[in-house]
Amino acid sequence: MSFNSLKSYLSNWVDLPENDWLFFSERLVEQNYKHKALLTSKGAIEKQLSFIASGVVRYYYENLENDITFGFSFPNSFASAYDSFIQQSPSSYAIQAITPVTVWSISYCNLQEVYQQTVIGNTIGRLAGEMLFLNKIKREKSLLILTAEERYLELFTERPELIKHIPLKYIASYIGVTPQALSRIRKRIS
Repeated sequence: MSFNSLKSYLSNWVDLPENDWLFFSERLVEQNYKHKALLTSKGAIEKQLSFIASGVVRYYYENLENDITFGFSFPNSFASAYDSFIQQSPSSYAIQAITPVTVWSISYCNLQEVYQQTVIGNTIGRLAGEMLFLNKIKREKSLLILTAEERYLELFTERPELIKHIPLKYIASYIGVTPQALSRIRKRIS
């Protein structure tokens, strides 16, 4: 699989001089994860910033009774335990493939090199950080302002083609309800 989707995504935000793109792209590594594989384990230091070419991942806190899903990343978006990545400290949560996933990743060390050696490096890092931050803020706002039903509808509206790949127990956890309450919400909506 080529990394044209990443190049196309970045080109929407910044001009990519060919020499900078080559320097950056030479440091990208394609990684494939099977369904349920961990991209990042709780307690591990996040070593890479990834761009999802295909598939869906979930972010979750491990809990003795039930894991708490607090986020998803879809194709053409960045995925990382970004707080762990930028601080190079252990992650307090895990990232798991919900479907088979293909990502293009760059290591922390290689990204630092891209920052230092290219004109676009800092812009790429800033864009990745901004996109991950905006997802976090959107999630916090939805938890504070929207009802569980509105959170479900928002997720369904934004990613109708992908939501069918997410197990209902993860969606229920994400919107903050039990699977039984999600069933009632889905029944009301349909």
